[in-house]
Amino acid sequence: MGKVKEPNPAKLFVSLIASVDAILHQGIEDLRIAFGEIDFISEKLLFNFTDYYTQEMGRDLFRRFITFESLISIPLLPEIKWTTNRLEEKYSTSVGNRRINMDPGYLSLEHVILATTKGFTHRPYLREGIYADLTLIYRNKSFQPLEWTYPDYRQKDVIRLFNQFRKKYLEGLKGRSTHPC
Repeated sequence: MGKVKEPNPAKLFVSLIASVDAILHQGIEDLRIAFGEIDFISEKLLFNFTDYYTQEMGRDLFRRFITFESLISIPLLPEIKWTTNRLEEKYSTSVGNRRINMDPGYLSLEHVILATTKGFTHRPYLREGIYADLTLIYRNKSFQPLEWTYPDYRQKDVIRLFNQFRKKYLEGLKGRSTHPC
């Protein structure tokens, strides 16, 4: 019989998609207030893998990934997703269209998980409307996509970023500071 133990805390990240720098910067500041100091902000990455957001958010979308200094307790992922959903609503237009998309997730030694409100075969239910999307797994010294991984998360530059995040995460595990969210 295996012994029950809590998993290590995880590295929180948020993917932000927007078309306006000012909204993105305001969103990043709100995330910093909610989840603590940010230790990485990626360069702008063109987001042209789908037109899913075009009608709601417009064209010329870009993405930035951010990560946070403090590690999180994995069971807090649903609360984190609720917070990012509230922030998306805060920046929505008067007719309810989002102007920023915030997708939180966590990185552990073994995998990358995104929080989502949409269930599917590879997305186990967590609680209160939130599912876990297994997006990347760590194998052969790098994160690897799975058959259902979104096309943008399959890109070499994005996988390279997550490998860098993993190195920073390993350093964070040694220091073990966690954020209560």
